Amino acid sequence: MDFDFSDDQVQLRDAVRRWVDKGYDFERRKSIVAAGGFDRVAYAELAELGLCGLYIPEEHGGLGMGPVEGMVVMEELGRGIVLEPLAHTLIASGVLGGYAEASLQSKWLPRIASGDALVVLAHLERGLRYTLGAHLTQAVQQGNDWVLNGVKSVVPVGDAADGWLVPAQTDQGVALFLVARGATGVQTSGYVTQDGSRAAELHLNQTPAQLVTRDGQTALEHAVDVGIAASCAYAIGVMDQTVAVTADYLNTRKQFGVPIASFQALRHRMADMKMQLELARSMSYYASLKLNAPTSERRQALARAKVQLGQSLRFVGQQAVQLHGGIGVTDEYIVSHYFKTLTQLEMTWGDTLHHLGEVSARMQESAGVFA
Repeated sequence: MDFDFSDDQVQLRDAVRRWVDKGYDFERRKSIVAAGGFDRVAYAELAELGLCGLYIPEEHGGLGMGPVEGMVVMEELGRGIVLEPLAHTLIASGVLGGYAEASLQSKWLPRIASGDALVVLAHLERGLRYTLGAHLTQAVQQGNDWVLNGVKSVVPVGDAADGWLVPAQTDQGVALFLVARGATGVQTSGYVTQDGSRAAELHLNQTPAQLVTRDGQTALEHAVDVGIAASCAYAIGVMDQTVAVTADYLNTRKQFGVPIASFQALRHRMADMKMQLELARSMSYYASLKLNAPTSERRQALARAKVQLGQSLRFVGQQAVQLHGGIGVTDEYIVSHYFKTLTQLEMTWGDTLHHLGEVSARMQESAGVFA
C-alpha cells in the first residue's frame, strides 16, 4: 500500500502551512482569544484558500476532495492551533452533501464553500455526555414544516454561526435538521472555552427548521466520525509542534554548564514523546482512510483511533509541561496553549474511556485476530 501523498496533496499541505506560518502566528492567535475566540476575517482567509469547499462538489463551488485532503489540512491547522472551526465546515459539507435533498444542497453548499455561511453541528446536551441515540430536543411536524424545542450545549462558535445542524427527537426516532440564523425562537449565549476557542449554548423555542434527513442517527454518527477524524489530524499537528518546541527548549536550556538535552533521562522522555506521536499519527491515518468504509467498520475504526489519540496527546502534553518546568504553564509561552488544546481535544467527540467502551462493545469473539 502506498502511503505517500500525491503532488496535489503536498501542494495543499504546503499552502496551508505557509498561511499558518505567515498569517496565523502566536501573537495573532492571542489577540483572537482576547477578542472572544473566533475571528471571521481569519475564517474568510481559510475560505480564500478553498478550504471551506474541501468536501463540497465542484458543481457547488467546492474542490471535491476527500478525507485524506481533509486530514492534511487539519494537521497543518493544528500546528498553528488555529481556533476557527474548519472541522465543523467539513462536517456540514459532508452531511448536507450526503443526506440532504438537492434543493437544500443548492441553497447552502455554495455559501459554505465561499465562506459566506458557517454551519456547525449542535448535538451535545447537558446530562447526556457522549450519547448519540437520545436527545431531549424535540421536533414536531406542523403540516409540511418542523419546529424544534430544546437546548444544545458547547456548540462551537454557536453565537457566530449562520446555521446549525441539530439532531432532535421525533415520534419516529432521531432526525437531523438545519436551523438558520435569524429563525424565530433562537437564542445563543457565547463563552470562551479552556483552549481559547469559542462556544455557545443554543436555545430553541418553537424554532422553524428544515429537515435534512429522517435517518438522523445514521447522519449524526457519520458527522461525529468526520469530526473525530478531523480532531485526530488536528491533534497530530499540535503534538508535532509540541515535541519540536520541547526539543528546542532542551537543546537551549543549560544546567551544570551543558544543555539539558544531554541528560540521558530527559532524552528517554523525549523518545517516549516521539513514540507516542508516531503511534497517534498512524492511527490518524487509519481513521481518515476508514471514513468511507461501511458504518460498523467505520465506527469501530474511529473509536480505536480516538483511544490511541487520547492516550498519546495526554502523554505528550503532560511530558512537555514537565520538561519545561514552570515556564510551561505560563500564558506567555506557547507550550501552555498546546497543553490546554491537547487536554481539551482528549474530551472532544468522546473521551478516551468512552471510546474504550465503544471498542470493547464492538469486539467480536476473535477480536479481529482470526478470520
